[in-house]
Amino acid sequence: MTVIDGRYVAARRGASPSPFTLAVAAPTPAPAPASACAPALPPPAAVGARDATGFGPLERFVVEPGVTDIFINGPNDLWVDRGSGLAHVPDWSCPSESHLRELAVRLIALGGRHIDEATPCVDVRIGDGIRLHAVLPPVSPHGTLVSVRLPRMGFLKFDDLDRGGFFAESDGSETAYRSVIETAVCERSNVLVTGAGGSGKTTFLSALLSSAPADERIVAIEDVAELRVEHPHFVSLEARQPNLEGAGGISLERLLREALRMRPDRLVLGECRGAEIRELLSALNTGHDGGAGTLHANSLADVPARLEALGTLAGLGPEAIARQTVSAINLIVHIERRGPYRRLAGLGVFALDGRGRLEVREHATGLLATRDAAANPPAARATGVAAGKHA
Repeated sequence: MTVIDGRYVAARRGASPSPFTLAVAAPTPAPAPASACAPALPPPAAVGARDATGFGPLERFVVEPGVTDIFINGPNDLWVDRGSGLAHVPDWSCPSESHLRELAVRLIALGGRHIDEATPCVDVRIGDGIRLHAVLPPVSPHGTLVSVRLPRMGFLKFDDLDRGGFFAESDGSETAYRSVIETAVCERSNVLVTGAGGSGKTTFLSALLSSAPADERIVAIEDVAELRVEHPHFVSLEARQPNLEGAGGISLERLLREALRMRPDRLVLGECRGAEIRELLSALNTGHDGGAGTLHANSLADVPARLEALGTLAGLGPEAIARQTVSAINLIVHIERRGPYRRLAGLGVFALDGRGRLEVREHATGLLATRDAAANPPAARATGVAAGKHA
């Protein structure tokens, strides 16, 4: 077991640190020589007494409230996002590239994995949802790269998002977006949340699932566990990468099949990114209502092409992915980020165009699209979504 000091959680919440520890199943890495940038990790029993997080020179940023991302581009090049965009940190540095490499190796080891020339790109989850990615040369020709995504601590509900203007128009005027989405949850509609990276898709999906009835069982499948859902019957499954011998990997496709054996009332895929789209659409088309997932897309107009690309990975042609998607997904929620603000940019429904291909039409705000309406959408109006002019 690798022991990671749980005071990280307390510090992120703004509470006083306490000496409890959080254990995660992972092989314990062998101790390595200390350096100025990557201090040696003590034996597991002593970690809690020595270091608050195990992040060494990054600790002050990890525990700083409001920090969402940390990026290291070189020994003297660190950037931090505090929610309002990236800012360079001029007073941070590592003595050398070799010290930075040691830091990357140790941070990856905290997540129970190993990084070297044979495996130069590694992604791990550490502790209570910290996501860390590292790349070593020569894949990164200018030196070691480290990216850290820090999860939001605590839970957000729709009321919290509403107070921040998430459901309002860009000019602050009120919309019917929230009522449409709440109706979709009550009616057990299947919802696809779209947006660019860092737009707030996971945060919104967490709030949506937290609003589900307490007597429903929610089973989520994630590549890296990031959803933070306040619900009495929420469980999640996390994919596992193969070990150094190429064995032991557990894919999202397999986890979707396992989840169906767990009698979910709501089936959730944290992020649609590959061939697992086939299993998800199949499940949503065979009686598993109330499901949800997220998809990277820069606009509503980009969503069909993204789904067609995923369908190709799953062996589905454009027409097949179109028919299954129209039948399975009732509502699209598109989110965007502008500076420090994240807001709901528009709602859409899927439909078939004249060639039987997938297209998105703007949702007639206030009217919930049913499966029949999505296939023959009288409640949707084609108002320039194809040109990216969504509401």
